[in-house]
Amino acid sequence: MRKQKGFSLIELLIVVAIILIIAAIAIPNLLRARIAANESSAVGSVRNIITQEIAYQSTYANTQGYAPNILALGPPNGTAACAPAFVPTAASACLLDGGLSGADPASAGQAVKSGYGFQATGANPTAAGVNQSFTAAAVPVTFNQSGTRDFCAIEDGVARGNLPAAANTGGFAGAGALAGGGAAVCTAAPFTAL
Repeated sequence: MRKQKGFSLIELLIVVAIILIIAAIAIPNLLRARIAANESSAVGSVRNIITQEIAYQSTYANTQGYAPNILALGPPNGTAACAPAFVPTAASACLLDGGLSGADPASAGQAVKSGYGFQATGANPTAAGVNQSFTAAAVPVTFNQSGTRDFCAIEDGVARGNLPAAANTGGFAGAGALAGGGAAVCTAAPFTAL
């Protein structure tokens, strides 16, 4: 009788079990690394929004103050970027890209980038309607998949984050709610300066 060459069923099962064990160890680490990258990107985007709000305020101090919303910081609604001949206005300041401001047609009017939703809201208007402050916010689209922490900032220029919590979810809508809470929410516990 000839001896057959190849792997036995037991040997194949052992190899599959080893691969599954390695995957069980590697996949959670990969997810944590993606969450950390998304959170780092969100903090960078919030800091970018702070900078552009200050630029917007210095340009439109007499008519608008700070931007009424994040869309006003970007290109015209429905475009990804400003054309070279485009003249910025208070409604389309061209300070943020279309993806971060929500103007890009691919974003369907929602400011979402790297698993986070963003919003910036002007507040404390004078009698003339000039916004004297703003709140910028970033909220993960899905808790524990795209991020675990919310981030916000006000006109003092300090980015703040809160602790990981299951309630930190909602993307663009959640960011709108957080930004709508204003400085009272962003400067209170559990938010701390980053």
